[in-house]
Amino acid sequence: MSRLWNRRAALKVAAGTGLGLVAASALPASAAPPGFPAYKYLRTAFDKNALKYNPTGELIFPCVRGTAGRIPGALGRFYLYYAPHDAPGGICLAYANSLGGPYTEYPANPIISRVWPGEYEVSHVSSPHAMWNEDSKEIFMYFHGENTVTRLARSKDGINFTYDKEVLSTRLLPAGTTETSYARVFRHDLPALGARYVMVFMINTTANRRSIGWGWSPDARNWTFSQSPLIRPEEVGARDIGAPHVVSRNGSTYVVYHTNIEAGGSMRITEVGNDFSRRVHLGVFHAPMAGAPDNGRCAAPSFGTDGGVEYMIYEAGTRLNGSIAIARAV
Repeated sequence: MSRLWNRRAALKVAAGTGLGLVAASALPASAAPPGFPAYKYLRTAFDKNALKYNPTGELIFPCVRGTAGRIPGALGRFYLYYAPHDAPGGICLAYANSLGGPYTEYPANPIISRVWPGEYEVSHVSSPHAMWNEDSKEIFMYFHGENTVTRLARSKDGINFTYDKEVLSTRLLPAGTTETSYARVFRHDLPALGARYVMVFMINTTANRRSIGWGWSPDARNWTFSQSPLIRPEEVGARDIGAPHVVSRNGSTYVVYHTNIEAGGSMRITEVGNDFSRRVHLGVFHAPMAGAPDNGRCAAPSFGTDGGVEYMIYEAGTRLNGSIAIARAV
């Protein structure tokens, strides 16, 4: 994430998209801050009602990664990870040969379940974030379960994972922290901290106000966490913010996150700078559509480019009724 991107260059985090229902030309694009593309809704990634595994009827937190040059014999050029949130959850996989889909459900989902013998047994696992670790040539999968703990599993093929360890929990944050979840990890150098990776995640407290936390690591396994939030909801006129994603553009670094529906249900963006010392709140990054599938809420974006076209894959819909949607830069 430390590379510099020009005004219209791709938000390259090796991402993807899926199968669809509504043409992009049918709906307006949301205005974007200067230097970023506007995205227009294209389609849903797949029909969630047709999935073999979907125990709760709702899906969240998409993360798409490219497999080319990384996973020999991959099922497709792109792997899309997602999960139900409600119990039992379960980390799921779909695959495609283009970011525009269509996506095919992996037939043996979930690939990570709420019980890992010898390691944990929880009510649910959810919020998958896959990062290709170039150092170890494998996928690092971060996921929560319960909401107090973020865990790490590792895989050479993106399907069969080996459990590694807990990487984040409420006990590593100040007293009164009740939740540390929805974590994403990115390759990003912070020389002053001896770090090569950063993590952003959602914090909840006994005050029931959700903010964005962050941490840094030399190896993406062992972490140090700031004891103060990176972004607080009151700073952007919201009650709750969450599901952050780091993007680099214009020679600087930004965090995209979503707000509660009462604050517009939109994605917002804050410039944090390459050393994470800035706090420049730039407003709305992407506004939700009033109609389906957003229904007034868009969240948890994952970004990528394919054939020179930029895409955003995101969680669309009200909480616990979400679908995985695809938007394309215009």
